[in-house]
Amino acid sequence: MEEKVVKEIQVKNMVCPRCILAVEQALQQLSIPFEKVVLGKVLLSDPIEESKFIQLEQEFHQLGFEILKSREVQKIEEVKRLLQGLIQNADISEKFNLSDFIREHIPEDYSRISHLFSSTEGITIERFFIELKLDKVKEWLFYEEIQLSEMAWKLGYSSVQHLSSQFKKHTGMTPSAYKKIRKGSFEGWK
Repeated sequence: MEEKVVKEIQVKNMVCPRCILAVEQALQQLSIPFEKVVLGKVLLSDPIEESKFIQLEQEFHQLGFEILKSREVQKIEEVKRLLQGLIQNADISEKFNLSDFIREHIPEDYSRISHLFSSTEGITIERFFIELKLDKVKEWLFYEEIQLSEMAWKLGYSSVQHLSSQFKKHTGMTPSAYKKIRKGSFEGWK
């Protein structure tokens, strides 16, 4: 008899609603019953056999996803998932505190999580969060969805100047220069 696998699976690289659909389709193709799929996580209806788990792992790999196994890696992915979700919702208060937010969702010592994140990812949680925010700004600039002032407000910046300054510091150009360059290129917003 084969060994059973856990009911909850952590999945790396799930970052958007389309990722959820891709994972759901993979589960359905393999006839693996599930209760729920959210960013970074699959809740199975029942534990699955090891052979089915291996098939799922291969299918996920082809889709660009990875099943996480180590507790430490899962913790890092949980931090990323929390922050990506926060950016996706784009409703961050100016008084937002990153360490408090993470502590609320992951009840562990923040300095330990921060050290683990930095040593594994090569950047700090704070830097990762800034990069996520700036990627969102790039997306908004490219698609001309909202004004810079609204971007600053939605992402918790104290002012448009603060956002512009951080954008220039990390990209080497102002938001308006970035917008002009990207609109004329075929590369998209990244």
